[in-house]
Amino acid sequence: MLEQLFSIVTPVYLCIAVGFVWRRIGRPVDNALIADLCMNLGAPCLVFSSLVGMNVDPDALAELAGAVLAAVLLFAGVGFVVLRSAGVSQVSMLATLVFPNAGNLGLPICYFAYGEQGLVYGVVFFALMSLIQFTVGQWLWSGSMSFAQLARTPLVYAVAVACVVMATGVSVPTWLLRTTETIGGITIPLMQFTLGVSLATLQIARWGRSLAVAALRLAMGFAVGVLLAELFELEGTIRGVLILDCAMPAAVINYLFAERYGREPTDVAGVVVASTTLSLVTLPLILVWLL
Repeated sequence: MLEQLFSIVTPVYLCIAVGFVWRRIGRPVDNALIADLCMNLGAPCLVFSSLVGMNVDPDALAELAGAVLAAVLLFAGVGFVVLRSAGVSQVSMLATLVFPNAGNLGLPICYFAYGEQGLVYGVVFFALMSLIQFTVGQWLWSGSMSFAQLARTPLVYAVAVACVVMATGVSVPTWLLRTTETIGGITIPLMQFTLGVSLATLQIARWGRSLAVAALRLAMGFAVGVLLAELFELEGTIRGVLILDCAMPAAVINYLFAERYGREPTDVAGVVVASTTLSLVTLPLILVWLL
């Protein structure tokens, strides 16, 4: 069991460590370029090639999609009640509770834990969460809904085309599938690298509150994941992926939105760093329980 656990988490943690050390020693990093490559090129190709390249049960994908939407609603509901009771800012802190890091951490963990099928389910979780982030999430940060931004997001079209292909059974040319697989292959290592870079630059302003919100994100995520896995009667790989992704730390993109719209970015950074640090302990424990 220990060897299996190390084979899952060690590659992920080492890739994150490379980005962390790279930034700490002063090497140049163009975070904007890397983020642009990941979100507008790599991730759409990864989503498309993963969904159409494997024979996955559409009913299972639909079940997972329903569970993801239910998870978002539960995260928002529980987070709103707890934050309001504690007198904590609803805008900045709520998003850190609603949106887990299903990309930088979720994709590689699901892949190493469950193989190609785990990656496909992880991609579905990540894609749906990203679409919600660029609609509801952006509305939380900016105060206004921008469907124009969603229309400029390549991930939307990758999901739409993949769904059409799966629904119609159209044969995708080998050259196209291999091209998207190759380009999509850059996404996971780049995401891990940029997470390490982000952790090297972000600072915790208020330790007490950051740790409290971070602990809530992880505990609530795990509890909601287990609850929904039982309610939707999920088993095997899809169950494990849902629980793992729900229990991920706060997504780094929360900090990027907070900085863009001036919504307490230092406090949001604190939750991202604290929850990611705590997850270095919680994720292996969850993996031991699942596997």
